[in-house]
Parts: sequence; structure tokens; C-alpha cells
Amino acid sequence: MRRRDLIELGLLAIAAACLGCRGNQYAKVMHPGEPGMVGSHQAGEETYRPLIDEAVAKLLGRQAVVQQPGPDGRPRPARICFVAVENLSAEEMGDFKDQIYQQIDARILESHVFQPVSKRFVDAGLMQTRLRPDSLMVPENMRAFAATLEQQGQPFDYLLYATVTSGTTRDNRNYQRDYLLTLDLVNVHTGQYDKQSATLSKGYYHSRLGRLRSMNPFRG
Repeated sequence: MRRRDLIELGLLAIAAACLGCRGNQYAKVMHPGEPGMVGSHQAGEETYRPLIDEAVAKLLGRQAVVQQPGPDGRPRPARICFVAVENLSAEEMGDFKDQIYQQIDARILESHVFQPVSKRFVDAGLMQTRLRPDSLMVPENMRAFAATLEQQGQPFDYLLYATVTSGTTRDNRNYQRDYLLTLDLVNVHTGQYDKQSATLSKGYYHSRLGRLRSMNPFRG
């Protein structure tokens, strides 16, 4: 066989091997009790869920079932307006931001310590007043926002903010990231506030073997 034919056959064999090694995407339904995936490059469910569980439990554990006088003078459960989840960490949160909000809101509702205001009313109030969540601490902005929600039949007694921050410690190509979820609860009548937080550390490691495999064109 001619040398040219051998070269062509060799190239075809390499191409076939590369196509055969190409991975196929697949999915698997995660059943209750099964360990979830761990994010290899940034935080995921394995990070945010424990932070939420701990921070909300601490916050609600410090609060008794608070009663406030209603319009008719009768006591009613204190109403909490969960305004926003702020991401001040080194990572993009993507769709986890809305999920964190919903998980915190659901835990507050299940606790029966506070009566939460629906997110739909909160978003509508912010849109109508053209205010950002971080501007509500200005007294005149607070009054405008509170009046808007009262017109919708949604008065509230507390504002709640959730903030995610992070700190990174590097060791050559490996690094540790410490995640902190902080909940700030502000009484709009008195200005008093409570703060609770939870932290979780996660290590990210660079595999030398993975680097060598990525440089090998014949890997499967």
C-alpha cells in the first residue's frame, strides 16, 4: 500500500476515534434522599440550600409570634415584606437568585411567625413607585412604598433583605470560597432591626490529570 494511502487511513482512524470519544448528554431524575450534584466552578444547590435553612431558622428562632393591631383594632400577625435578594458575591447567581427568594419566602410562610406579603405585590409596588429595593431606607421612599402597598390591601410591619457575599482564599490553582448569607429584618415602625447569617466554605481544586487529558488529542 502506498505511503499516501497509509496516511489517509491513519487520519480517518483518528477522526473516527475522536467521534467515538465525543460525549453524549443525558439526564437523570434525582429522587428524594439521593445526593445532589456539586458545582465544580461555582456555588449551586449544595451551597445555597444549607445557607437558607440555617439563616432562616436562626432569624425565626429569635422572633416570637408577633401581633400588631389591625385596622379594626384587633391583633393580627405581623406582616413581613421580603424585598429582594442582593448578590454581592464573586459569582453570578443566574436562576438561583429567584429560587433563593422563593425558598426563603416559603420557609417564612410555613413558620407562622410572620405573615408574608406576596412577591407579586412587592414587585408591583416597586414598579409603581419606581424605587429600588436599596432605596427604601430613605424615609420618604419608605412612606411612598408603604402607602402603595396599603392601597393594594397589603400593609406590612417589617422589611426583609437577603444578601449573599463571598470571600476567596487562593492556593496556587486551587481556592477556597466562603459564602455568607445574611438576613436583615427591619421594623418599619420603630427602625429596630435584627440580623442573622449563615456561612459555608467550599473548596475548588484543579486536577493536573484533567489538564493532561485535555491536551491529549487521542483521549476517549
